[in-house]
Amino acid sequence: MRKPAVSVLLPFSNDAEYLDGALESLSCQTMEDFEVLMVDDGSFDGSKAIAADRCRSDGRFRILRNTGIGLVDALNSGLSECLGEWVARMDADDVCEPGRLDEQLREAMARGPGTVVTCRVRCFPEDGITDGYRSYEEWINSLVSPEEIQRNIFVESPVPHPTAFYHRERVISEGGYMERILPEDYELWLRLWSRGYRFSRVPLVLLRWRDRPDRFSRHSPAYSLTNFYRLKARYLRYVPCMAGRRVFVAGGGQTARRLGKCLQENGFFIEAFLVPGPPGSRSRLRGRPVLDTSVLENRRGIPVVIASREPGARKRIADLLTGMGLREWHDFLACA
Repeated sequence: MRKPAVSVLLPFSNDAEYLDGALESLSCQTMEDFEVLMVDDGSFDGSKAIAADRCRSDGRFRILRNTGIGLVDALNSGLSECLGEWVARMDADDVCEPGRLDEQLREAMARGPGTVVTCRVRCFPEDGITDGYRSYEEWINSLVSPEEIQRNIFVESPVPHPTAFYHRERVISEGGYMERILPEDYELWLRLWSRGYRFSRVPLVLLRWRDRPDRFSRHSPAYSLTNFYRLKARYLRYVPCMAGRRVFVAGGGQTARRLGKCLQENGFFIEAFLVPGPPGSRSRLRGRPVLDTSVLENRRGIPVVIASREPGARKRIADLLTGMGLREWHDFLACA
């Protein structure tokens, strides 16, 4: 069988309402040397018939049945069957711009197999987008260079999964998607980052990313904030300044408390939680003292983890620490 340059890996599960639009956007790509591997994850709503129709009308499409259960099994099954050197991820309810594969392949070839390539997105439909999702869209689109993406990799996942474009054999050699560690995409990005991989974003909107009320990541416990914090705590030890596992946590709210718990569970010792100004009535959090950030003037050498999701708080804290002469990724790191 002929091997295309790119395999589009597209799992689907009861996506009949949106699947044809996603497939049509792939049929209309300006690039021709690709295949689309559609992995049926137990659909019973007519999705498989839509996929089969596309296979009959466009020979670049084929269907694989997921022999396991759930998205991670579908992804790994598909990854093992992809024929292309490069893999582009795609979800069944999103829409690619015509130049997506061309643009991402060009960037991947320029950067090499040690780089995961992403792109800018535009969320849709406009009338259904939450403020939080819009803020996330603006944030990821603002990060373009490998340096910008790495600097922010512990804030949130900087690579929306359906925008990912990576070297198939490299990702398989690093273990593919992990079955029991969710969210599976963010875990993969952190694992690749910890092993020296880089990330780059094509500065063009190449994917229209659907936000819908029943989106799996909105409702599944697997994608809870706590699971994101667990992943961050697990991989923070690979940041050179965090190797000693002794940290300050900047923040005194729920985010700091949750992340602090995950840090402690992963062997970190929290010197103290830091807040600007007097801590007020709260003197301890997670068994550790709550102190004014001014203590850092005399406590250099212990890195600071920024943990606050309040609007603007991350920048305010980072500016405060920078004003003290501390350097990002040397003396402090944003994790929320």
